[in-house]
Amino acid sequence: VYYIDSGCPEPVKSALMEGGRWWNQAFEAAGYKDAFQVKELPAGADPLDVRYNMIQWVHRSTRGWSYGASVTDPRTGEIIKGHVSLGSLRVRQDFMIAQGIFSPYDKMDDNHDAMMEVALARLRQLSAHEIGHTIGLAHNFASSFNDRASVMDYPHPIIDVVDGDVIYADVYDIGIGAWDKRTILYGYQDFPEGTDEEKALQSIINETQASGYKFISDRDARPQGGAHPDGHLWDNGKDAVDELERMKRVRSYALEKFGTGTITNGTPYSELEKILVPLYLMHRYQVEAAAKIIGGIEYNYAVKGDHLQPSNRPVDAARQSRALESLLGTLQPSFLKIPADVVSLISPPTYGFSKTRESFSGHTGLVFDPVGAAESSIHHTLGMMMNPQRLSRINRLGSSHLYDYASKIMAYIRDINPTGAEETSLKMLAEKLTYLHMLNAAHRSTDLQSKSILNLVIAESAAELYSKKNNKDAAYRAHQAWIKNELNNATSPEVDWKLPSIKSMPPGSPIGCGSHGHH
Repeated sequence: VYYIDSGCPEPVKSALMEGGRWWNQAFEAAGYKDAFQVKELPAGADPLDVRYNMIQWVHRSTRGWSYGASVTDPRTGEIIKGHVSLGSLRVRQDFMIAQGIFSPYDKMDDNHDAMMEVALARLRQLSAHEIGHTIGLAHNFASSFNDRASVMDYPHPIIDVVDGDVIYADVYDIGIGAWDKRTILYGYQDFPEGTDEEKALQSIINETQASGYKFISDRDARPQGGAHPDGHLWDNGKDAVDELERMKRVRSYALEKFGTGTITNGTPYSELEKILVPLYLMHRYQVEAAAKIIGGIEYNYAVKGDHLQPSNRPVDAARQSRALESLLGTLQPSFLKIPADVVSLISPPTYGFSKTRESFSGHTGLVFDPVGAAESSIHHTLGMMMNPQRLSRINRLGSSHLYDYASKIMAYIRDINPTGAEETSLKMLAEKLTYLHMLNAAHRSTDLQSKSILNLVIAESAAELYSKKNNKDAAYRAHQAWIKNELNNATSPEVDWKLPSIKSMPPGSPIGCGSHGHH
């Protein structure tokens, strides 16, 4: 029995209780009836009392984290008490993403229902997730590949646009996952007397693996240089590239609609920036998922005696190429620019309000800087594409693979055909950052062959850049001179070259530390 904090307000309390009760589905699948229950904490009970498994609601003024922890017997490892702590700001990002997509306030100010539905759907999933940790389950960041097979993943809200209508009925899953049922069957099953338990448990593992379920956890999924093509945080879908393309379309729709209808009457226009941040960057985690396909390695946690055979094979070349094309699309000026009418609405912070770490970093002081926003997005994509570990794996595929990969990136940026002054400026920004990231990768790499190939691509691309003459355009001449100077510094033995300061994205997911059970 888990007990919900009596101080938790409605409708949050009901959502958390409903999500927590999903676990009864898993225990029923393992043969138990009403074995998992969620109730309100009795009056006078202490949340720290070891007799009460707790779902605690904690108010905080910072970004909301959540924890699923356990009190265990150090002699046996037996879980004695589960204790979930949920921060009251935990769903703020979900509400703001939905607000940015719906822009629901053009006609009335109390039109909150859609965002509330999204937020409560997330709370149900979150309650189930954190309870899962307290009963012994680890993260499964590959469950999105198996159609959201586990609540132990980090899901991104699925909001779509079909024929101009925003669709969100499937925003989060609505029950325990098929993978979760298998883990409870393995961890909590009682076998009839006389059963060879070790053999029975191995049979559960073999059946699970034979069903095609994947399991990839923290150490493989969290690093930016991660190699597994299906282990990602905050992604959706079996195909990371399909989902990135879908999110591009939703993002484009929402940016066109974004404006006065995004906020209620009485809200300063300057506050639009805080809603724009998660909307403009809503592709950030799907970029990470698509990038891990490049230089990706298909592998599993095979153990001798399992149904699984060990695998350590590169991702199919066509799949890697498709991922690269989709990622390069996020560097297009047409993707990066923010509509002029949106920029004109976002004034410097109104008196009594201020920029925070959740605002974009810019170069223009208090004035909103759309170029700084674009810079952070470009920096993120290139950082994933130019991760030194990823580049070394690409190089291991064959003698020409890294040369072709790096050359294609340079050529794509060089051949962008911008429309107008703003897009031209964004193209030059993307080109500068591409040189910087490739130089940085060459400096950071411990793989000497990768260093030499990257330096060759940089030199060849620079030679082509310098050959282009545009004497009438001072901005372009300055662009060429800046890159030439940066390359000279990077190759000079007298200069300790480092990656210059580049604007980074504001924080996205409300995660605490990276260990198990902290979100």
